[in-house]
Amino acid sequence: MKKILCVSILWLVCSGLQAQPSVTDWPNKPVRIVVPYAPGGTSDTLGRLIAQHLQTVFKQPFVVDNKGGGGGVIGSQMVAKSAPDGYTLVVSGIGSHVIAPASNKSMDPLNDFTHIAYMGGPPLVLVVHPSLPVNSVKELIAYSQTLKEGLSWGSPGIGTHGHLVGELFAKRTNINQTHINYKGAAPAIADLIGNQIPVTFTTYTSASAFIKSGKARALAISASKRLPDQPNVPTFAELGYPELSSTTWFSLSGPAGMSPALAEKINAEVRRGLKTEAALKQLAKENIETQDWDMATFTRYMRSEIDRWSPLAKSVEGLR
Repeated sequence: MKKILCVSILWLVCSGLQAQPSVTDWPNKPVRIVVPYAPGGTSDTLGRLIAQHLQTVFKQPFVVDNKGGGGGVIGSQMVAKSAPDGYTLVVSGIGSHVIAPASNKSMDPLNDFTHIAYMGGPPLVLVVHPSLPVNSVKELIAYSQTLKEGLSWGSPGIGTHGHLVGELFAKRTNINQTHINYKGAAPAIADLIGNQIPVTFTTYTSASAFIKSGKARALAISASKRLPDQPNVPTFAELGYPELSSTTWFSLSGPAGMSPALAEKINAEVRRGLKTEAALKQLAKENIETQDWDMATFTRYMRSEIDRWSPLAKSVEGLR
């Protein structure tokens, strides 16, 4: 009986060891990177940038698969249910893994995933139509107080990063404003350019061309420092609102239970990929801020972002 028990235990141990993917051999087949949003956005740009680098380094296809819907939750849930072998990854981020789970309890952003590497993202910008008689945030707040129904402002949608930063701005400044919900950054900025709304919070990537052409006026930016191509636009921190410093960041994650050694291997290569000449050129073009963080640092940051934004998300009308 003892011999049978020993053999059974040995078989289970060996089976478990065989089930674990070999870090040395990974990858020996194509890797799928799910982007839980439609093509064309910053998440897609970063996902494809990193996929190309990893494909070049590891000599295996890294296939980007766009699975949009549910604020990034649908594609992310699909990855969470996949085998933790490193062959199915997801472009995670503040929208899908911080804000959306505050109201959608079907996904646990910390326990359902292995958070591998921070990639970065663009800052938000507060822009107004050029016809608005204001040239600063202070003037905007004062002007809003003269309007009976408040100042209309548009966001890329309920629960988006732009929406939450706009709500935080309203709480912090007591500005007299009325929120208008759009289905994305593009329609919001289009209505601002068409003078249908006077103000919007959106990513700098979405608004930069219109700011440079004079079709929109930037009053403040959520970056950690002024942007090289907009040296006259102050940061929110400079104006006395440091809590509005934030980027619409994205990252790379996998299912919970991934081998730590494998996750660290991918983390190291993503960080190297973001430092290549081609990547730096693309990041500068998109005004994307990034960080050279190991897994532990990134996971701590993820936790701090959940602690920072979840209470606000839960208090906002439409997310409760």
